[in-house]
Amino acid sequence: MTGTVLIIEDEDKIARLLELELGYEGYRTGRAGSGTEGLELYREGGWDLILLDVMLPGISGIEVLRRIRATDPLTPVILLTAKDSVEDKVSGLDLGASDYVTKPFEIEELLARIRSSLRVSAARTARQEAVVDVAEEFLAIGDLRLNEQTREVYRGERRIDLTPREFDLLVFLLRNQRQVLSREQMIREVWGYDYAGDTNVVDVYIRYVRKKIDETGLPELIHTVRGVGYVLKESS
Repeated sequence: MTGTVLIIEDEDKIARLLELELGYEGYRTGRAGSGTEGLELYREGGWDLILLDVMLPGISGIEVLRRIRATDPLTPVILLTAKDSVEDKVSGLDLGASDYVTKPFEIEELLARIRSSLRVSAARTARQEAVVDVAEEFLAIGDLRLNEQTREVYRGERRIDLTPREFDLLVFLLRNQRQVLSREQMIREVWGYDYAGDTNVVDVYIRYVRKKIDETGLPELIHTVRGVGYVLKESS
């Protein structure tokens, strides 16, 4: 796994070593020699991971981390710390550092920690994208669309407010659009197997939903199939 790494390190020899080794591994790098410069480069964006020295001239690495985390909780930040800087390690982790490496470090250990942080970041991003995808999934026919996660229903640009039962009925119709559904099917799937009332309740709720989604002048979507039930489809 490769990516873009911002190196914020004021010791030239260490920074140059990191540039060379990361470049050899296929990473693209940027380099800053102070906290102020590091923040400027960070704000340009596009970084997958940040290597951040704690002891920097001007703005300290801990302060740089604090400012980054004020607006960006996700980009992995690995601190480069002195061997005896326990307080800095604790402060950094409390502020949201992903990991830390103690100087002097073995380059293979640092590379392993970079790979690990990027894997964790990629997995987190994938989970978030999956949640977004689920949240944005909707059932639709014609200009009618329904979002099951947010429970929003629209006909064109007009939002439609449905009761919970009306919403569940419309979900069932949309999931089975273009199929003729009997009242018994709708009772079983929307009201439940243990419903003991009259199937005429379906007709009542179909009328409620129709009134809300099939406004005068709009193509009718819910159609009656005499002697059987109903079907949701676009008018031919």
